[in-house]
Amino acid sequence: MSPPVGAATPGAGAYRPARAVRLGPLAVRVAPRSVVVLAVLLLACGGAGVLALLLGEVQMSMPRLLATARGEGTGFEEYLVLDSRLPRVVGGLLIGLALGMSGAIFQTVSGNPLGSPDVIGFETGAATGGLVALLVLGGTFATAAAGAVVGGLAAALLVYALALRNGLDGLRLVLIGIGMGSLLLSVNSMLIVQSAIYDAQEAANWLVGNLAGASWSQLRLLAVVVALLAVAALVLSPALTILELSEDSALGLGQRTARVRLAAVVVGVLLCSVAVAAAGPIAFVALTAPQIARRLTAASGPNLVASGVMGALLLVLADHAARELFQPRQVPVGVVTGLLGGAFLAWLLTREWRRGRA
Repeated sequence: MSPPVGAATPGAGAYRPARAVRLGPLAVRVAPRSVVVLAVLLLACGGAGVLALLLGEVQMSMPRLLATARGEGTGFEEYLVLDSRLPRVVGGLLIGLALGMSGAIFQTVSGNPLGSPDVIGFETGAATGGLVALLVLGGTFATAAAGAVVGGLAAALLVYALALRNGLDGLRLVLIGIGMGSLLLSVNSMLIVQSAIYDAQEAANWLVGNLAGASWSQLRLLAVVVALLAVAALVLSPALTILELSEDSALGLGQRTARVRLAAVVVGVLLCSVAVAAAGPIAFVALTAPQIARRLTAASGPNLVASGVMGALLLVLADHAARELFQPRQVPVGVVTGLLGGAFLAWLLTREWRRGRA
């Protein structure tokens, strides 16, 4: 299984060593560069969120924003900030976090930078599940959210089972996933074509990926689910770091690689499926966020936290661009991430081809 992009053989010096920091009776290994990068990314997320609240077709000043946050704004200002823009920013942060962590998990499990849930068909499977619930079973968008989770899990487990032959090979997983994604895209198109015009239009809008229309009731549930899944991912992080070693080395360290991979696949699929359920399939955030985070931190392991925060930053910035760059119209955020992510994918494929790995 080939190592992830940015990985190096031991002693190559590509990664910065971690230092042990004692917190009472506990000793936690911390990479100083990763801490600095994470702090900068968190500040950038805060800055991007504030800009998204201030700027738009109707702009606000910082004093009026602070007054509105204290409950001293006008009715229109409270609607604009608290009911329109802020839910969209919070939704972007949560969904971007889920996509970034999901991408980091799958790129580590597959050992391939293309092993991202949007590339290998898992997000497409979630979209298929949502469409079946919405168009075939006649459910609501709440039902479609449950269908997205079921569809994502079903697609992932099928791809995983097909790729699991004499051990899990990363390249085989990617190729089978790409084929499965293409098949499911055809299924999605067939479902839309055979539906009534109104239902097909609603489904097509959802398939693009959109953060507009987020409500606080949905965001509260989303926050709880993403937090639980993020904790589960962090629990798996030490085992995922060992997976970056060779199979023999991981087994020699007592790692039950098959169980770890299966658990990681389930957590990763749930993260991306929840994101799809909340906003529709948003392309390329799960692919690009872990790659950028790995290059910034230069740290070994899946870089789950940095990848999640990077995903949150990318999605908030992309959504702001979707609102501002096409005025007087607004486009779904999936259009912007598709344009930028497609260019990144072309660069990544070229880089891997030159390395003889794609």
